[in-house]
Amino acid sequence: SLMSIEIKKSIKPVNYLEAIKFLEKRVDKINKNEANELIWILEHPSIYTGGTSYKKDEILDKSVNIYKTSRGGKITWHGPGQMICYFVINLNHRKKDIRKFINILENSIINSLKSFKINSYSDRKNIGIWTKHNNKEKKIAAIGIKVKKWIAYHGFSINIDNDISNYKKIIPCGIKNKGIANLKNISNQSYKKLPNTIIKNLINNLKI
Repeated sequence: SLMSIEIKKSIKPVNYLEAIKFLEKRVDKINKNEANELIWILEHPSIYTGGTSYKKDEILDKSVNIYKTSRGGKITWHGPGQMICYFVINLNHRKKDIRKFINILENSIINSLKSFKINSYSDRKNIGIWTKHNNKEKKIAAIGIKVKKWIAYHGFSINIDNDISNYKKIIPCGIKNKGIANLKNISNQSYKKLPNTIIKNLINNLKI
């Protein structure tokens, strides 16, 4: 049925631009009732993307190329060791409430990390998922959403074992005084089951 959510998992890294084009095509198909909703787990090759509100002085290393996007927000980095979860979810069939949808995403990430004994939390002022590490607040997941005709898409990223020094070249998400961490730094364990845990929690939390 068209109410079921397609699950897609890419083993090889997926080009950023190709992924976005794929998502936008899916949005149009769902809008015409021609396709199922989607949850897509992948990784990108290394890329810096800038949202509509980033400023030039947030690029600390001038050799960095920023790929300009139409999403909201500032500059971020995607690449190896970071899990991306993209989705195309039709809020016309659910509550037309963006805040509630963001809460669903946040809770799905927080609950998934709990099963790896990692405590994390959301922050109303700074969107994303945070954890305390060595008494400092560190960001471990970023969330970015676009909505078209009440179809929510784009995604979130979770730092698993990526090279954190990539963030030193920019002011990530415009946040100067808070750090970024990956899960491996916080708790050295296997995160192989994380994608499936995320999918399971997302689907449960999206049940109508």
